[in-house]
Amino acid sequence: MTSIPPVDGTEGSDSERSPFIANTLSASFTVDAIERSLAWYRDVLGFTVARRFERDGKLFAVSLRAGTVAVLLTQDDGARGSDRVKGAGVSLRLTTSQDIDDLANQIRENGGVFATEPREQMGVRMFRLRDPDGFMLVVTSEP
Repeated sequence: MTSIPPVDGTEGSDSERSPFIANTLSASFTVDAIERSLAWYRDVLGFTVARRFERDGKLFAVSLRAGTVAVLLTQDDGARGSDRVKGAGVSLRLTTSQDIDDLANQIRENGGVFATEPREQMGVRMFRLRDPDGFMLVVTSEP
């Protein structure tokens, strides 16, 4: 894994405070229809199911994996309103060593619709797509 150096000039400073160091970042999405979202992540993108969570025989959450990336989908219970916007202003970047164009073609063949087609941007090959609830995923090649 590549670390990204700080850009604010704090690297090597004599600050008494230690920086926060995280090892992973996982996403958790509250979704309108968990079976629909599960099918999209599994069948369109190619995530695998790590674990299903049921309550009274009904699926309410599912843990998914794509390599070392973890995503948890949870069924929205409607407590905050069924018409609230999800994912506005947030995008998640997934970096892969796979060929971006081959991956995009596979996703397209599985019914994926792109927000932006594969292209070169900021030194990487990338594309964007939204999940069924509007969460933006940005898939990029390694720098």
